[in-house]
Amino acid sequence: MERWERVGRFAGYGAALALSPYLLIKVAWVVGSLLGLVPIGEGFSLAGWVLLNTVTIGMAGIGIALALALVRPWGMRIPGFLVAFCAWTGAGFLVSILPYALLSTVLDAGRGTAADSGGDDPSMPGWEGALIQFSFIGMGLGLALAVPAYLRRRWPEAFARQVGDGTPTVPTRAASVAAGIVGLVWAYWAAGGTLGITRPAERDINWYLLTSVGALWALAGAAASWTLAWKSPAWVPHRLLLALGWLGSGSLFAWSGWKLPLTLFVAVADPADVKLPENPAVAPVLHLAAVVAGVGMVRTLVRPRTGAQPDTHARVDPG
Repeated sequence: MERWERVGRFAGYGAALALSPYLLIKVAWVVGSLLGLVPIGEGFSLAGWVLLNTVTIGMAGIGIALALALVRPWGMRIPGFLVAFCAWTGAGFLVSILPYALLSTVLDAGRGTAADSGGDDPSMPGWEGALIQFSFIGMGLGLALAVPAYLRRRWPEAFARQVGDGTPTVPTRAASVAAGIVGLVWAYWAAGGTLGITRPAERDINWYLLTSVGALWALAGAAASWTLAWKSPAWVPHRLLLALGWLGSGSLFAWSGWKLPLTLFVAVADPADVKLPENPAVAPVLHLAAVVAGVGMVRTLVRPRTGAQPDTHARVDPG
């Protein structure tokens, strides 16, 4: 077994193990709240609290199953698009939330608020918050190593392609341009720009951090996707471009796919307790463009070379 394969295998098991505390904590919250042994979260009814945490239990279970599918032989028998889609969207969420969590922790510590943020919520003791952060970080790092190893094992022809190998298409160019435009708009907002912002006072540090991280991945993914399609200097590392394109497109699709229905709901219903900084007409357009761009970019990454044979007999490692 080559070194890259060993690293991916250990990372997959590590990701599944890291997410287990999160799953157990969520199960304890649901069971404890139903039995009246633990308090429910502030602002939630019992039914809402149980429903929310039941959904996250299911998501954690899917995450653990995904991590194991990346390293176990049965994972090679699952339809490839299903594993790839789950890994793509999961990596897209995590690659944005992990830098955000790290930066927000550093900023809170600098303001002297870190110690106070965990103890005010009776449903989230400090040790539980630390375990949940560990679960997310471990899952993110594990997937970052296990996913490329799985993809390389199942679709080796994608890693054999060279930069500029193939003919650029109109959808390829359009997806890269759309991602670049979305990234530039978000970068402009993160820098303090107000064009397209109707409620500047609603922008807090969390909004700035998430917008900045989203802009970074959108621009990185757009540049990687464009470079992969066109001729480029030989010194550009092919695997780096694949990674940036994969993570950038996943971040665009995952986050905007989640935010698009939220912004549409706020724009139509105009709830009194939810006010978004962005213009209600501009934000949905940007998120829709980000979703479409993310799909277009990942299609560029997985499109086989001309004359390449489809993966009909994927190699299965019996280990």
